[in-house]
Formats: sequence, C-alpha cells, structure tokens
Amino acid sequence: MKIDPHNIQLRSNWLRKPFSASSYQSWLVDEGSLTARLQSDYADFHVKTIRQQDAKPIMDEAAVLKRKQSTAANVRDVLLMGNQEALVYAHSVLPHSSLRGEWAKLGKLGNKPLGATLFSDPRVKRTPLSYKKLSKHHALYRKAVANLSQAPTYLWARRSIFSLKCARILVTEVFLPAITDQ
Repeated sequence: MKIDPHNIQLRSNWLRKPFSASSYQSWLVDEGSLTARLQSDYADFHVKTIRQQDAKPIMDEAAVLKRKQSTAANVRDVLLMGNQEALVYAHSVLPHSSLRGEWAKLGKLGNKPLGATLFSDPRVKRTPLSYKKLSKHHALYRKAVANLSQAPTYLWARRSIFSLKCARILVTEVFLPAITDQ
C-alpha cells in the first residue's frame, strides 16, 4: 500500500471528530443543511457577502481539492447572520471547472445561501465532515475574526466537499461565538 504524504498532512490538520468542542459540538456534527437549521432558529436569518472573487485557495484547500495552489478559483466569503449578529463565517472554494452546467450560477450567488442550493438537489453528494480548532495562526481564523469586535482564543471550523457529477466545491464553516448564545 502506497501512502500519500499529502493525505497524512491533511489528516493531522483536520480531524475526523471534533474533540472537546463543548458548546459548539451539536453545530459541528450536524450533517444536515446549516442554512436550514439557522433559518429555523433565527427568523431574521440572512447572508451577508464579504467577497466573491477569483483568488488562490489556501494550500490545504488546494490539496484536498486535488488542485494546484497557484490555480485561481472563485472564492466566496460570507457571514451567516441571525439576531443581527454574525453566527458563522462561511468560506467556499469553487474551482472554475466546477462552475459550469448546473452549477454555473454558483459563482454569482450574491447574498443567496449556497447551502440552500446544494441541499435542494438530491444528486449532490457530500464527503464526511472534517474539523479543526483554528488558532490565530490560521488564515481562516484571521478572516473570521476581522468581523468581530473581540477575537476569541480559537474558533471551531468544519468542512466538506460537495460534488455533482465531476464538479466539486469545498465549503468551510467557521462557528463564531454568538452561535452558542441562543
């Protein structure tokens, strides 16, 4: 059996289970649509787009998508809002090759929730969730706390790949402290 060193590195960075996630646990392990859960919990739920543009993915994102890091993709950063607070920082990497056919409009969602589109199609497959406790050294932590008045010591994140036919996109959700206040 040949062991791919890339997979070893990814396995050590992103976990199969969130350990010691305390008040974030139920949010992290829920395999349903995060958008649907937030819509049911928050009457004023909405998506606030921070940016959606071509950019290079983070190195571990490119590796998990099996793409070169130097290849630009459509990168979307949004805040999932409820009770007029940021609850989740969502970061999606949409390779240009995946923005064709049925997913052509995903590159221009604006303030529409990506999750609603993905979970509405039963043909879309999702890989198992992986988890990471993000510290101030991680790029996604720094992006997520840029929208907070006070930065916590760490943030919990989860990610998975959604696929439809040959198209694949990576969705990472970083849970912000306000989500545990409900």
